[in-house]
Amino acid sequence: MDFARLRRKTGSMKDSGLFTVDVPLEHAAYSVWIGEGLLAHCGPKIKPLHPGGKVAVVSDSNVAPIYGAVVVDSLRDAGFEPTLITVEAGEASKRMEVAGQIADQMIAAGLDRKSLLVALGGGVVGDLAGFVAAIYYRGIPYVQIPTTIVSLVDSSVGGKTGVNAPGGKNLLGAFHHPVLVLADPSTLATLPDREFYEGFGEIIKHACIRDAGMLDVLDPERRNDLSELIARNVAIKAGIVATDEKETKGERALLNFGHTVGHAIEQAGGYGRFLHGEAVAIGLHAALLLSVQKSGLPAADARRVVQIMEAFQLPTRIPADLEIDALMAALGRDKKFESGKIRFVLLERLGCGFLSSNVTVEDIRTVMERLKDVATT
Repeated sequence: MDFARLRRKTGSMKDSGLFTVDVPLEHAAYSVWIGEGLLAHCGPKIKPLHPGGKVAVVSDSNVAPIYGAVVVDSLRDAGFEPTLITVEAGEASKRMEVAGQIADQMIAAGLDRKSLLVALGGGVVGDLAGFVAAIYYRGIPYVQIPTTIVSLVDSSVGGKTGVNAPGGKNLLGAFHHPVLVLADPSTLATLPDREFYEGFGEIIKHACIRDAGMLDVLDPERRNDLSELIARNVAIKAGIVATDEKETKGERALLNFGHTVGHAIEQAGGYGRFLHGEAVAIGLHAALLLSVQKSGLPAADARRVVQIMEAFQLPTRIPADLEIDALMAALGRDKKFESGKIRFVLLERLGCGFLSSNVTVEDIRTVMERLKDVATT
């Protein structure tokens, strides 16, 4: 793994480690700052990128009561005029109706095309608020301040924004990159265990496709000093995004490892039953089994990854009440099916993912049926 874009920074904050990862896109380059203490310093960090004026801080009912005032105060002290907009926490808020409600509140607060949006929260808030930024006045700048592991290591980077539709996850959206990402791992201290652990579904995914050595350092008991691990994951995401910004060359599709089945499980289970990382973990198990079958991944390596997921209390089997037919119907609506053809990410070995055209619908059905019947690989 090339960590050329990961740099340790020094600064005036009293933190033990501050890292930056550059996302060097041709027309929308930006940096991701990772380190404890960034939340309270967001105003001064954002100020060099935006002259000031009105700012919408979009958060949710879980995050806003804890961190909303910290962010608003820092922005105000830096000369901004912030307005806090809060949506109900959970995947159910990630829909067009809520995006419209946010936009209405921004209009009422006097925000215009020269204003700024700050997304403060997890992946749902980041996707939703980023989508609003993409469509408000045909696009205004925004900053991501992620507060969960999933959003810290994955969804805050890459410019994918969007909302869900009744027919599937993230079907309505736009590519709209943030001008800055500020990732403060201290926010993880307030996460419930379930939400903390679910984020490791994405970390394990990154390890599988690009950095097998990361599997050696994952420890479910480690809750502190995660800045370097987060930066390591962001560097993987940034490197892939930089080579295939809008997923037209195939490289960015590697980030979908485990997501084909994972998204089907999210949809068929009803959004909210499974956290994203939980559904992805089940999808990873399916993709590992298919990698053993189709591309020669050693079965022992597949078992090792499943055991790591289980150590993080992630589900690895499909619940008995989810019907395979419902999962297959959801699968057919997935964006990763192009003209009816399946683009499926497999592993040749741990740390080496590739895009395969050798997986059939029946292969996926068979492996999902197996995951309902057995507990191990």
